[in-house]
Amino acid sequence: MALLVQKFGGTSVGSIERIEAVAERVIKARQSGHQVVVVLSAMAGETNRLLGLAKQIDEIPTPRELDVLLAAGEQVSIALLAMALNKRGYSAVSLIADQVVIRTDNAFNNATISEVETQRITALLGDDNIVIVAGFQGRDIDGNITTLGRGGSDTTAVAIASALDADECQIFTDVDGVYSTDPRIVPTAIRLDVIHFDYMTSMARLGAKVLQLQSVEYACQHRVPLRVLSSFDDSEGTLVNFDSMVSSTIIGIALQNQHALLEIALPETEISKHLALFGGTAWVLTHASDENKSQIVVVNDDIARLKLVFDSKMRHIGMVSILSLVGENTEHYLDSVQKVLKEANIKVHTYQSDKKCLSLLINDDDHVAAVDLIHKRFVVDGQSLDNQSYLAVS
Repeated sequence: MALLVQKFGGTSVGSIERIEAVAERVIKARQSGHQVVVVLSAMAGETNRLLGLAKQIDEIPTPRELDVLLAAGEQVSIALLAMALNKRGYSAVSLIADQVVIRTDNAFNNATISEVETQRITALLGDDNIVIVAGFQGRDIDGNITTLGRGGSDTTAVAIASALDADECQIFTDVDGVYSTDPRIVPTAIRLDVIHFDYMTSMARLGAKVLQLQSVEYACQHRVPLRVLSSFDDSEGTLVNFDSMVSSTIIGIALQNQHALLEIALPETEISKHLALFGGTAWVLTHASDENKSQIVVVNDDIARLKLVFDSKMRHIGMVSILSLVGENTEHYLDSVQKVLKEANIKVHTYQSDKKCLSLLINDDDHVAAVDLIHKRFVVDGQSLDNQSYLAVS
């Protein structure tokens, strides 16, 4: 008998029909003799709906109150799944973060888990219950509701798996594993059986959406085996672990699209000081023709907050994407990559490079063509099938 932590994302619980299907999948694991803890996201679209309501009140909502609002979504999905399991004759109990207890710091909207208490979950499992926990949320030292940022339910699942010393943390999503690039952009992307934590961490940091970065880092630090599975089929998915990795090629393509390229009428040193007040992340580019102007790249959703920092000194230039190649000695690929993109009339605004990552800034309208080209040339054509187990998803 194994102890499994199973996490299901928003598309997996996006309707009553889907919640009923999740119940059947959980029961299947239970019938195999396993103890099961389930972590759920809010139903698909619910977090965005709640965020939209908040922005109708205030374009930049009070962070604490926004967390109070957004945490409500998961309470709906966990209760509905518990009802579906109990209806089928399997005892199930749903718990919010207060009831577990899941402790975090007080960084509202992007909190970090510091501790998960296991007594109540262990007791419920001992009484033959299936335990269902609300993902994405926690409580700080003052009892305030906190949320863990987009994709935070993954982190909840990993933290609970670590605290319980679970045999495996299974992340169920709308794709059937980890791919060499986003299969929704490149249909020929390769699904992998195994990927090393180091590569998965790099890809998640650079835009891979199959796993939240914080969850991968937490699992890596606490050595929690992760398995990425589809909630829509019975494939074996992809195991993320510490198996040896050796690769002399590009092993994956990551993408961060829908970013804003902004010009700021300040020198780079001044911009860095102001960004410390911003609290977000930005790629700062020095303007070549004028040392008193710089360009920065930020997530489009952060523009409203940046207006508070830079006001009239900020000018929106356009939308861009950051395309990243991950592998060994990636700096050696710069000239070849730029040549391929230039031949396709895809402009590279600038780049950043080190031994394990080459990131290029391109126009957002070009991101689909660019990923397809680079994936075919430097991932598919650039390595043998023997290396497939070391690729990563974007």
